[in-house]
Amino acid sequence: MKKIILLLFCLFAAGKIWAQAFEPVNKNASPEAKKLLAFIYSIKGKYIISGQHNFNHQLNLYSDSAYAFTGKYPALWGTDFILSGTNDLGQNIVNEAIEKWKNGYIVTLMWHQGRPIDEPPYGWKESVQGKLTDAQWNELVTPGTALNTKWLAQIDKIAGYLKQLQDAHVPVLWRPYHEMNGVWFWWGNKKGENGIVKLWKMMYDRYTNYHHLNNLIWIWGANGIRDIPQDEAYSYKDYYPGADYVDVLGADVYHFDYEQKDYIELLQLAQGKLIALTEVGELPKPEILAAQPEWAWFMVWTNFLWDDNPRDRVRQIYTLPQTLDHETVKAALQSN
Repeated sequence: MKKIILLLFCLFAAGKIWAQAFEPVNKNASPEAKKLLAFIYSIKGKYIISGQHNFNHQLNLYSDSAYAFTGKYPALWGTDFILSGTNDLGQNIVNEAIEKWKNGYIVTLMWHQGRPIDEPPYGWKESVQGKLTDAQWNELVTPGTALNTKWLAQIDKIAGYLKQLQDAHVPVLWRPYHEMNGVWFWWGNKKGENGIVKLWKMMYDRYTNYHHLNNLIWIWGANGIRDIPQDEAYSYKDYYPGADYVDVLGADVYHFDYEQKDYIELLQLAQGKLIALTEVGELPKPEILAAQPEWAWFMVWTNFLWDDNPRDRVRQIYTLPQTLDHETVKAALQSN
């Protein structure tokens, strides 16, 4: 309760704080998207939002597990539009996301997109982690080609689900083409203006100017920089589409790889915009959060909550004074 009171006090004084925030990159952003982004800016450097990713066939399993371990629900709920089986679970995701927002959760959605050269179901190794030749990539990012048309059909289908969420007044932290600086996805390690930067801008244009999806807050979630052979993730700057196309810059951190130099590099690239731990395997220890106070949220990836985190650490991080759980965020969002 004390945490809620302090946070609400912060928000009631938000005129000055929110004036320092960046507006959404989409100038026609919905009122809900504007409010959510402004709220996250209001806690910048002071609090961190707790979050949990759930598989799309187990939409609450891991969030419920966090509650079982800590007595607190994570404030941010996430899942994935991945289609690797015969069943399209997109409508289930939409229905659950609507309920989550109504109940005071922040919603974040992502997509392990299958290669546009393939047909569903998209195999993990064969498609999501497959490769495109340089010729296929160039065809993909060239409007009017057969491969570009197929890609449009893929992203238009997901746009339909996101439109349902817009109609239900649900803002979405939208995180496409994540870990693009790594070598493991078909969209990964595509440098230069004709690489992932162009594909990101193409999706942004299609969703913003064609579909008018004004409920999206655009999350650019790179992987933490690493030099593991055959599993590299390279410098953030070579894959960044620019401040006009990104609301929040993120890092996915596994192997407890919370390098201070990588944190500083991301902050410098952000130029005052929000940064977040868009996926983590192992939760950061309190001393990491003390040294890296600008992270706006963390989102633990599914079973890593069980398999890679001692339960004492999960409880410890959830009970830190700066960690915001569901009840705290719900009270804050509903107060304005």
